[in-house]
Amino acid sequence: MIELIKAGLAMGWPALALLVALMFYFKLSISDPVANKRAVFKTFIGILGAMLLFMAVANYKMNFFAESRLLPVSLVLITSMAFMMALYFTNISALLKIGGFMFFIAAALSGYGNWLPQVEGGFPPIEEKKDFSNMPQTELADEGEKIIFGGVGQNKVQGAIGKGQCPLCHAFHKGMLGERAPNLDGLPERAATQIDDARYHKGNPAARDSSQKESFPGSGTAENAQEYIAESHSCPSCFVVAGYGVKGTNDKESPMPAIHKPPISLSLPELAAVDTWLYVREGREAPSFDEIVKSYEKFIPESDRPKPPTEGDAKPGASALMADGTEPVDQIFSKGQCVACHTIPGIAGATGTIGPKLVEGTNAPLRIKDKEYKGKAKSVPDYIMESIIEPSAYVVKGFPDNTMPKVFGQKLSAGALKKIVDYLSQVQEGKEPPKTS
Repeated sequence: MIELIKAGLAMGWPALALLVALMFYFKLSISDPVANKRAVFKTFIGILGAMLLFMAVANYKMNFFAESRLLPVSLVLITSMAFMMALYFTNISALLKIGGFMFFIAAALSGYGNWLPQVEGGFPPIEEKKDFSNMPQTELADEGEKIIFGGVGQNKVQGAIGKGQCPLCHAFHKGMLGERAPNLDGLPERAATQIDDARYHKGNPAARDSSQKESFPGSGTAENAQEYIAESHSCPSCFVVAGYGVKGTNDKESPMPAIHKPPISLSLPELAAVDTWLYVREGREAPSFDEIVKSYEKFIPESDRPKPPTEGDAKPGASALMADGTEPVDQIFSKGQCVACHTIPGIAGATGTIGPKLVEGTNAPLRIKDKEYKGKAKSVPDYIMESIIEPSAYVVKGFPDNTMPKVFGQKLSAGALKKIVDYLSQVQEGKEPPKTS
């Protein structure tokens, strides 16, 4: 007996409990096998149930803050315990079966939710109230870099992107190609020559061969380099650099949105910070804050000027998200700038060629089976979600890695991501695309 107890202690208390139950079962079966056999077996089942419950609680405690996605295991263990005990405790069998069924449903839903690719939650950063007008140029330039790239020193980081979303279209360093928009290296010097281009029609906007003649009626054209930069931001289609127009428009229409309007909505002080960085990063003296703001006032009427956030109305995520999920899916594609990089059947203006054509109902199953695939997706929706959040998990042949920014998991809400996934899951090559509403 003592040796058995020692062995049980070495194996742990669950094993000891089983040994004790077996000893009582053996003893009582000899003294009165008919009366005691069922009672002892019920005790054995009860101990087994207690062990399952203990394991469920232990698993829940260990994995509550972990990333292993094992929390549903606790529900599975409790479900097993409930159905097992219902077989031997007939007086409360119905109650145990109902409870077991409820835990089974909860385990199934929880398991499916944990199986899906996870999107990091939490509030986007609160926009701070800042007085750009009184900042030294270097500090103002730092703010401009934050708006463009999301942080100071991020301008050489592949995929870095800030509120302005500029790196989605432009390159900023010599030798780097900007396939959707011109490289902005050397822009301050180049801007002065652009206004003398014959196609620009300086002083005569009516003669322009473009989809938009003026930023607004009566605004006129740029007279100097800074005004040219301001006009380019407020009215991208007023003058399109050769080779960078929307396909099929003969460079009469730009794919770039006016960045003082939604979804980007930079205020005039923010635009001044961006322009200051464009000068300072090249070691040049930038125009003063007031001069830059005045150049934008020429091309943006007061009614169209976004107001900078104030302490009273600053809200978490007020402008940090590209799309919050309340929009129709075609607007989400547009706000996320997907349309400029990808061709998406059924989405107006989605004719980009920088990224692959998004017929994911056809492509995703083939890519998951590709030996080059490094991701974890097992289904079409999982693959699409993964390709948005972790674009390097599978790089489509013919398209370089790290072209797509890795920030859309934070820049698009969970609702917006779901609408994108639901839509693209239905898009198949050669078939009618789904409706956008």
